[in-house]
Parts: sequence; structure tokens; C-alpha cells
Amino acid sequence: MLYRNLKSKLFRTIGSLSIAGMVFAGAVVAFTASSPRAPQAGEITPPPLPDGMAPVPAGNKLFLGTHAVGTQNYVCKPSGAGVAYVLFTPEATLSGEDGGQVITHNFSPNPFEPNTDPKVVADGTIRATWQYRDTSRVWAKLHATDPDGRKGAVTVDQTAIAWLLLDGVASSKGPTGGDKLFETTFVQRLNTTGGLAPKTGCSTLTDLGNTAFVPYTADYFFYKKAD
Repeated sequence: MLYRNLKSKLFRTIGSLSIAGMVFAGAVVAFTASSPRAPQAGEITPPPLPDGMAPVPAGNKLFLGTHAVGTQNYVCKPSGAGVAYVLFTPEATLSGEDGGQVITHNFSPNPFEPNTDPKVVADGTIRATWQYRDTSRVWAKLHATDPDGRKGAVTVDQTAIAWLLLDGVASSKGPTGGDKLFETTFVQRLNTTGGLAPKTGCSTLTDLGNTAFVPYTADYFFYKKAD
């Protein structure tokens, strides 16, 4: 009799644990189903361009979309009869469509263009630079206003840095042959937030040399020649 009672209690306990396990498993499934999903490939796509902004010229195709988080870095310098903040470099990390870091962004000398600025000591013209994780790089400059009057820089939000179209001026493969950015022809900076120079800290000559590191976000899109 004692054995049967113990056996019955054991089966009831196992049954209760099994039901609890099924409820817990269901809760996990329900939580997983309702949790935010990771970005899917193809979700970082260019938005419609504002009026007056130059599009990427025909004959080029998008091959990489990224989201950037970083700072726009300014230094207080003489300007006319006064002073003003001047951008000396951005510093940003660009993530791909899977959320992982793929590119770093800053200014650097382009070794394929001679430096013609006597105020800068560098082995090449200073350009906006993107370096992919395979160490391939591209340097770019602002796109010139086109014959239709569309510009390479347009302010969409007065609280944020401009949207840009940039022309690739040079590129290089990485030391071990990395070539992700090697064929880049154009770069767009769109969907910007923040990044404007502050309104304080650079108003008199005594402020010369002051620096400001201003947070910003943006989406960067990379193009190459269509096949």
C-alpha cells in the first residue's frame, strides 16, 4: 500500500512538472514571438530625396546600406572678423543590416591626391573616408551642383546636419586584398539627426581652440557602377 501511494504521488509530481514545463515553454515561445526581431537584410534603404537634392547618377547601383552612430567634431577657429566652429573630423561606427559593425568613418589624407593646403601637413588631400572591416577604403568629396540646380548638400531638418551626395574620388584595397569598398562611385548621407555645431563655446577670440564633440546619427549608402 505504501509503495502504491508513493508511486501515485511520484506520477502526480512528474505530471505537474511536465505541465509546468509545457506552460513555461509556451511562455518562452510567446515571448520570443513578441520580442523585437533583428533587422533583416535589405531593410536599410534610401528614403525619398528632398526637392533640390541631386540623385545618384544613372548607371550606378546600391550595394551597401549602413547606419552610423558617432560624433561630428568641431574646433573654434578664426572666421572673418570673428570666430566660428569648424568641422575637423567626424568619428562614426557604421553597422550593416545585421546590426554588426562593418565600417569606420572619419577624415584622412587621400594618398592619390597631392596636398595643396599649406596649412595642413599630410600626405594627400584630406577627404571624408570610410574603411570597411576588410580594410578596403574609399575617399569622397561633396557632389557639385548639377545642371538642373540640384545640390549635393540639402538641409532637411534644421536641428540636424545636411543630407549629402558625395563623389568617390579614390579607393584602395586592403593589404590582404579586401575590396568591399574598392569600386565605390558615390556615397549618400541621409536620415541625419544631430551633429550641428553648438551655439556656445566659440564666440570670442579667447575661445580659439575650444573643441566640441556633437553626437549624430545617419544612414550611409554606397554605390558602384551597374553591371
